[in-house]
Amino acid sequence: MTVPTDPQLYVNHVIAQLTGPGGRFEVVEESVLGARMPVMKNRGRSVGELLTASLRWGDRDYLVTANRRLSYTGHATAVAALATALRDEYGVRKGDRVAILAANAPEWVIAFWATQVLGAISVGLNAWWVPREVEYGLGHSRPTVVIADAAGAKSVATVGTDIPVLTMEEDLPRIFARFPQASIPHTEVDEDDPAAILYTSGTSGRPKGALHSQRNILAVVDYHRFSDAIAGEFSGLTVDPEAPSPLRYLLTSPLFHIASLHNLVIPRLATGGTVVMHQGGFDVDAVLSLVEREHVTNWGAVPTMASRLIEHANLDKYDLSSLTSFSLASAPSSAAFKERLREKAPFARNMLVDSYGLTESCTAITVATAAELEQDPDTVGRPIVTVSMEIRDPLGKSLPDGVEGEVCVRSPFVMLGYWGDDAATEAAITPGRWLRTGDYGVVENGRLRLVGRRSDLILRGGENVYPVEVEQCLDEHPDVLECAVVGTPHEDLGQEVSAVVVLREDATTSEVELRDYAAERLSYFKVPSRWRITTDPLPRNATGKMIRRDITV
Repeated sequence: MTVPTDPQLYVNHVIAQLTGPGGRFEVVEESVLGARMPVMKNRGRSVGELLTASLRWGDRDYLVTANRRLSYTGHATAVAALATALRDEYGVRKGDRVAILAANAPEWVIAFWATQVLGAISVGLNAWWVPREVEYGLGHSRPTVVIADAAGAKSVATVGTDIPVLTMEEDLPRIFARFPQASIPHTEVDEDDPAAILYTSGTSGRPKGALHSQRNILAVVDYHRFSDAIAGEFSGLTVDPEAPSPLRYLLTSPLFHIASLHNLVIPRLATGGTVVMHQGGFDVDAVLSLVEREHVTNWGAVPTMASRLIEHANLDKYDLSSLTSFSLASAPSSAAFKERLREKAPFARNMLVDSYGLTESCTAITVATAAELEQDPDTVGRPIVTVSMEIRDPLGKSLPDGVEGEVCVRSPFVMLGYWGDDAATEAAITPGRWLRTGDYGVVENGRLRLVGRRSDLILRGGENVYPVEVEQCLDEHPDVLECAVVGTPHEDLGQEVSAVVVLREDATTSEVELRDYAAERLSYFKVPSRWRITTDPLPRNATGKMIRRDITV
């Protein structure tokens, strides 16, 4: 058979070989929750089964931190112990929620897998939430048990709940010691049963819990296995699915995000690769030292991290030759920024890729390869395997290429819905299981270009901030008559949170007082860093709706 010489045609040729009849990743059309869509034929049905399968990787590194190493065998032993305790001592059963409130740590990952083998639902609470937000998350997800680090346990104690809390520093080590010979529990689940809840800010001002199914997460795993196979074809090395992957992935984003959990930690159990976990705040020297020491091959960073790399005084003092893949995710970045990154960071020159996805979609919707970014720096690429994408008008009608509209997608990656919020689910997922992303874009030459991100959304350093939530907080201050929160450009963070506050007559509050007031009630990244305090009313249209585009800070 003649192999195409054109790069894109060759990619299509490889994909056809892998996904066609009899291919390792054969794609067929099946019904998913009542809607026909492409799915991979040879797939798993239970996330928990990945743990048992991972025992074949034995003493290979699964999780590595600056001062710890946990093999696949050691990890499975710890998971079995914790799962046994959760089942026998805390009554956790299929469908129950187990909340995890902690910064990145191996125990976070162990807690996730212990939940999965029980058929329970892992709830990733945002470790940056203040007690008020934690109280909401606990009330919303109603977990049977909370597993937390010291800081998380302190927040839960402040809330005053009667939900049992297991601490990572004290309780988990005792459990591991108490059940050293425990067997891994097995629970029968359906592939459309729920597996995880991850929170994303909502336009209503409250975080929404995206409910992900067994199918969703396993589809992400298969996507990564498929991507490895394609990379193998391009390198001339056929990937042996029975052999452990030599790849070593750097984890720098929080585990309560899909980038780190669904797309990094979970797939490694299927491939046998290694997760090198950075802990604590992002520090360029600490991260690059870890890359050098652990010979990291793959790194997916948010643009804010990449921005700090650009500003670093001397990258050359580190041996970064092991890096063969560097990607940007979680927030859009300009063509100029990508070019500065290529100039400053040698490892980004020929391998930089970009992508677009949502918590609701579990993984990327589109991916732009290095070659595509060279041709079209503003693109976020083409839909990944099994993803159907349409650009639609406000009435839901599909638009032709070249016309801007809302990005809508359908795939086995799309969430079941929002936990406990039927109205939000119905608004987001239309008949036929099409997800309305709320983002606006245009398709040109088969590639997506975004033209707007969820009209009001502020993207601060990879974190989503919805103005309504911050506005509702400030509105509670007795001196505030009305307020508006908008995103303004920031060199390091991409955007910063900025507020215009209209004070009541005779009010005397100050910027410092308002900042402290917000900091007590909101995560640090949601607290406005720029303020304009005024007595002039906000601009509104004839119906009384605030006109955000006319607001200046």
